[in-house]
Amino acid sequence: MEMYVTVKYLHFLKISVKLATLRFPVKPDREGEMSKHGFRLVAIAMASLACVATAPAQTMSYADAVTTLADDCGADILKLCKGLNLGNGRIADCLQQNAAKVSATCKGSLSIAFRSIAQREQAQASYDRLCARDKARLCLGIKGDGFILACLAKKEQRVSAGCNQAITDAGWR
Repeated sequence: MEMYVTVKYLHFLKISVKLATLRFPVKPDREGEMSKHGFRLVAIAMASLACVATAPAQTMSYADAVTTLADDCGADILKLCKGLNLGNGRIADCLQQNAAKVSATCKGSLSIAFRSIAQREQAQASYDRLCARDKARLCLGIKGDGFILACLAKKEQRVSAGCNQAITDAGWR
């Protein structure tokens, strides 16, 4: 669905912008040359960590997940993965290999972020199925994913509980 792809892309951009401001030491790619994309690769590594788990009661945005992980795991990454070339899941692999040394705060944040992001993605994927009847009943004749979502949000009191929950869990409200 077009809206699903657009929302995921926007969340990815937020992650990149937020993590572009983080400072992690990077090992030179070649003799004396630092990776230009090293800092952004941390965003990709941490975002990929946040895509693997089950669902909690509430969801957090990708940007919030990355901020939380950067705050709670940054010291562990600096200590346990120092000098590691970034990218290709190296940060995730490093944290997994050093799981016994990773702080309880970082482990807890990773678990919460994984579950929350998984729930958000599941809600986004199930939106069409859960809201099909509400869209047909309440937003007949409205074209465009964004306009249909706005219609459902405007008529929230008459929208089914399952559809309302999917919209909320997807982060669209």
